[in-house]
Amino acid sequence: MHAQCQCGLLSAEVSASSGAISACHCFDCQRRSGSPFGVIAYFEAGQVALDGEATTYTRLTDSGATFTTGFCATCGSTVWARADKHPSMIGVPVGAFADWSFPPPMRSVFEASRHSWVEMPSDIPRFPRGRN
Repeated sequence: MHAQCQCGLLSAEVSASSGAISACHCFDCQRRSGSPFGVIAYFEAGQVALDGEATTYTRLTDSGATFTTGFCATCGSTVWARADKHPSMIGVPVGAFADWSFPPPMRSVFEASRHSWVEMPSDIPRFPRGRN
């Protein structure tokens, strides 16, 4: 599967299906994505080949861990993310795949800050805060 930024200078090739797709409604993901929530698919790092030069931003999470995003310095699109509490994983925002057939989220986190008009699939686990 191929994911890329808007201008194509930063990309990720993924060689396997994701084992974890999360919709996150925290304020940081809202600001990162410019949307009411962010959806990221996580893969084992060995299944992801990154290409291009990313600018990175690292922030503290509510739990005190760090979360780093890699984005294109030209167009600003986020193409990958790493959470230090899961060092063997790389996350790729689902929108970067530009694939309408991509599977839905497997869980919804930080629902305490979910916009009231956003509906998540009824059959997935939901967490008011994050999930370990």
